[in-house]
Amino acid sequence: MASTAPYKLFNAVLHRKTLVSPHMMRITLADPSIGGMATWAPDQRVKLFFPAEDGSPARLAQEEGWYARFRSMLASRRPAMRTYTIRHLRAEQGEVDIDFVLHGETGPASRWALRAQPGASMQILAPDSGFSAQDAGGFEWKPPQLLKEVLLVADATALPAAMGILDELAAMAEPPQTQAYFEVDSAPDMLPVPDWPGLSVQWLVRDQAPEVVAGALMVEAVQQAFLPAEDSSVGQAAELAEVDIDKDILWEIANTAPEGFYGWIAGESAAVMRLRKYLIKECGIPRESLNLMGYWRYNKAGS
Repeated sequence: MASTAPYKLFNAVLHRKTLVSPHMMRITLADPSIGGMATWAPDQRVKLFFPAEDGSPARLAQEEGWYARFRSMLASRRPAMRTYTIRHLRAEQGEVDIDFVLHGETGPASRWALRAQPGASMQILAPDSGFSAQDAGGFEWKPPQLLKEVLLVADATALPAAMGILDELAAMAEPPQTQAYFEVDSAPDMLPVPDWPGLSVQWLVRDQAPEVVAGALMVEAVQQAFLPAEDSSVGQAAELAEVDIDKDILWEIANTAPEGFYGWIAGESAAVMRLRKYLIKECGIPRESLNLMGYWRYNKAGS
């Protein structure tokens, strides 16, 4: 029987931890129920529920209306909820990999990744493979059918999704011309990438420019990139709605044509805003060809 809801809560335990780089930890969660989990794109988002302030693990009930009950819980008893990307799903083995950016003990997710031991419980809100439409949403990678050129820009928080996108592109019979710009904390945080003749990957290392604000390196790199020749006068005439990134999430999704250029840009909101203006207003790239996603805001806790 097909599920009527695109997402469901999965109970799992920490199976193993793998240090992918100095600032990236791969968390492998396991449970037989994960056999019913799905992922529809390389940037598939899920919600993870961490222990509450009082240390109690998440024990949310699956029944309809769980979110309202979650919001009504006392703050000290409410599990901390954060958004992550599925890096690998091995449904047949009942395992899913989630890559965590490590930033010390400053937040519930990084703290849990550093401290948790195998067997620790975790709840995940993720796509249900039984959902009849086979599209649970929660992803933005929806490239044109005839994909010719890709611009891929990410900081460390968006790197798991970006790496998944590269894996998908590499598996294509004819991968497109792709320019990728990845901002990371240190040289050891650079990860292995696939290879094809049309791929160019530039790693932007923050500890080589410690005085530069988050996201500035990827903005500078894109401003020096070779981009599709578009009519900049069209961009100058385009209306761009103002977004208050201190109050609202910058999240603008592409509405692609059947073929051509496609951009996927994610990271610190102020940096994405600067790239939004540059690409659309100065370069004349159609707004409809760009995914522009503020994954986080500097000095602001996210979910």
